[in-house]
Amino acid sequence: MLAPDRLAILALASLLTACASKAPPPYSPPVVTTAVQQFSPAAEDVLFRALGLVGTPYRWGGNTPDSGFDCSGLIGYVYRDAAGISLPRSTRELISMRAPSIGINALQSGDLVFFATNGGGQVSHAGIYVGEGRFVHAPRTGGTVRLDSLSNSYWQRSYLSAKRVIFDPRLAQSH
Repeated sequence: MLAPDRLAILALASLLTACASKAPPPYSPPVVTTAVQQFSPAAEDVLFRALGLVGTPYRWGGNTPDSGFDCSGLIGYVYRDAAGISLPRSTRELISMRAPSIGINALQSGDLVFFATNGGGQVSHAGIYVGEGRFVHAPRTGGTVRLDSLSNSYWQRSYLSAKRVIFDPRLAQSH
């Protein structure tokens, strides 16, 4: 997928999320990656499926569009539905799985990003990186699945790490 197409998709998703949420924070430039992007059909499917779920209600323990999603439920659903990859259910299991760790400057669409939102260094939240410094996640009770920027100071403070699961065939399971 070409960069202008990706920007157009992210811009459209941002506009759609604006309808269902409070005003966005002031613009911050996206995190710039220096690594060469390697696109795969599975990563693009994950990107489109995740963006398509923006606006779905948050529900603790939820793991379907009909019931709503919590953060790990969203991740599990998107990867199963879009890429045929079964992942662990909890954020602790996700961050502990044997998959390559990725530096923040090497993130690619489809990578999982992890955060310590409760303070300290313990993982408590996760999302799906979609490119251009943005990720899709199900943040909290009363909210909806949304698109956020890693350059936001809150996410910068709580960022822990990232994992790449798309290119790891050991995690793929056929349906």
